[in-house]
Amino acid sequence: MDLIAVFSPLAAFLIAGLFGKQIGDRGAQIVTCAGIIAAAGASMALFSSVILHNHPYTNILAPWVVSGGFEVSWALRIDQLSVVMMCVINIVSACVHVYSVGYMSHDDHKARFMAYLSLFTFAMLMLVSADNLLQLFFGWEGVGLASYLLIGFWNRKHSANAAAMKAFIVNRVGDFGLVLGLMAMFAVFGSVGFDDVFAQAPEKAQAVFMFLGYEIHAITLICLLLFMGAVGKSAQLGLHTWLPDAMEGPTPVSALIHAATMVTAGVFLVARFSPLFEYAPDARMVVTVLGACTAFVAATIGLTQFDIKRVIAYSTMSQLGYMFFALGVSAYGAAMFHLMTHAFFKALLFLGAGSVIHAMSDEQDMRKMGGIWKKIPLTYVLMWVGSLALAGIPPFAGYYSKDIVLEAAFADHTWFGAFAFWAGIAAAFMTAFYSWRLLFMTFHGKPRASEDTMHHVHESPAVMIGPLAVLAVGAIFAGMIFYEPFVAGDETAHGELSRETVHEGVAMEPEVEAPVFEGKSAHNAWNRTGFWEQSLKVLPENDSLAAAHHVPEWVKFAPLGVGIIGIALAWLFYIALPGLPGKIAGAFRPIHTLFFRKWFFDELYERMFVRPALWLGDLFSWGDRRIVDRFGPDGAAGTSARVAAWLSRLQSGYVYHYAFVMMIAVVTIISWFVLRSGI
Repeated sequence: MDLIAVFSPLAAFLIAGLFGKQIGDRGAQIVTCAGIIAAAGASMALFSSVILHNHPYTNILAPWVVSGGFEVSWALRIDQLSVVMMCVINIVSACVHVYSVGYMSHDDHKARFMAYLSLFTFAMLMLVSADNLLQLFFGWEGVGLASYLLIGFWNRKHSANAAAMKAFIVNRVGDFGLVLGLMAMFAVFGSVGFDDVFAQAPEKAQAVFMFLGYEIHAITLICLLLFMGAVGKSAQLGLHTWLPDAMEGPTPVSALIHAATMVTAGVFLVARFSPLFEYAPDARMVVTVLGACTAFVAATIGLTQFDIKRVIAYSTMSQLGYMFFALGVSAYGAAMFHLMTHAFFKALLFLGAGSVIHAMSDEQDMRKMGGIWKKIPLTYVLMWVGSLALAGIPPFAGYYSKDIVLEAAFADHTWFGAFAFWAGIAAAFMTAFYSWRLLFMTFHGKPRASEDTMHHVHESPAVMIGPLAVLAVGAIFAGMIFYEPFVAGDETAHGELSRETVHEGVAMEPEVEAPVFEGKSAHNAWNRTGFWEQSLKVLPENDSLAAAHHVPEWVKFAPLGVGIIGIALAWLFYIALPGLPGKIAGAFRPIHTLFFRKWFFDELYERMFVRPALWLGDLFSWGDRRIVDRFGPDGAAGTSARVAAWLSRLQSGYVYHYAFVMMIAVVTIISWFVLRSGI
């Protein structure tokens, strides 16, 4: 079943990519949709066997790297964490694939687009099912490649090409940290396999490592380097500038990459390495502070944007900040819970925005919309569902997951946990405000589009509305269904994890017992994590998630309260007093400009990195042309050409010229012999 869940998208990609012309666009759509739907069904079957029946395992497929004593196998790690990610990825990807059949109906390259979607899904599945960091890195880079192809899919647009390059380059910065983390892990633990590394974590808790001439806590260094990779992939503050520009890709790409898959890879990475982060409190502090800052800054930017997809993109960045500060306070289950619920309602919002754009003849500027809710009522209702979930209004999914994240931050009782809590409360208020700003500007008020555009506004076809309805079900019910097992279950209800290793379908011996650390085994050193079993590990003194259920009542109701206030203010600004936003923007012009210009990150990076890089490039180009080429290849070739031209003059065809040359040659040879002999 695991092979179907992981490799069905790969098979679909190969068929659609290699034989797209033979099977045609419709054939490519059928093959890719069928492959992803099969993978989604297999993922749900794995959910039943692995999670409900507590049967995690590792399926070793083949040896991969064998060099001396270093061996890495290609294996699928099928545990609670990976299965939850596989379900999220495959279900959302299936909805996006089906939706794309309608959305891309007028595109000339449907087969290529569907193949790229399947390739991206396969790379993400390889990432989350990896059993070692080297295999995870393979999926990590595959996701980067596929995202580059999808963001720049409309490659005739300069903006799309620039956005694809920007995403690729910015992610390389983070990936450099991930590579260094992989090397440091091997240097400290002598392995890149998860089981080996996690088993050694307690005994290596005090190990140090020489880095850049300084003695640094080894696990902290490894965690910070791994987090650097997560910062790039998950668009955290500092390496986030690629995310809004990536909206240049088709809307299904935005839903797939920026809702449930690529941007959540960093969250998964930190959660997977929870056994290391538990022994790196300084690294967790960095994760918490950066996540809180990301949530706040992204929300401020979302307040002022007018492109409907960019508003949702900054909302994604803000919600990822929530997930990271949950990870930073050791509330790994809460982070994964918010990841799961967010995947449903954010994919719903992105695809709903695509339905609006489709209805508005490809218009994305909310200032040119308005008054269309009666013409596209299904899209309107579904966008309301997604927005209610995003704002954390009960009983929608975001209410359960966002609240437990904030409660865990408060319950951590550290200065950075408190900072994250208040930054999250502020972001929750702004999230509700800009979500209803989007709804009111897009669907309500007087029509601001041209008469011709308004005449063509129509509801999307069933092939686009159907996936939205599926995602809406998740946005409504996922929170209430999974709250209890994900974050509120009995942490002592389940027994010890019994991991088996499977090779070619045959069960092998269980893994060796974990080493002893401070008088008890590594397994027993951890708090039970109920639903997650041993896929997430928390030290008892760090268990903020257990403490989150005992916070004061005002902490539990604060997110809902600020959310309702945000919605009310949005109604006041954009329905009751539509002239008020302009007056406030004018009164607070510097602050509005700061938010609208995205805190000037692009301009800052332009001056700090882009311009110096271009200047150095021009300098090296001049040196290459005027020095290296002039006195090197071009110089040698030019000299050879000039000598050949001079010698060609001797080939005149006259006998006396040849005789004269022969005489000169004879005299030269004789003179050389005379001088050499010393006569």
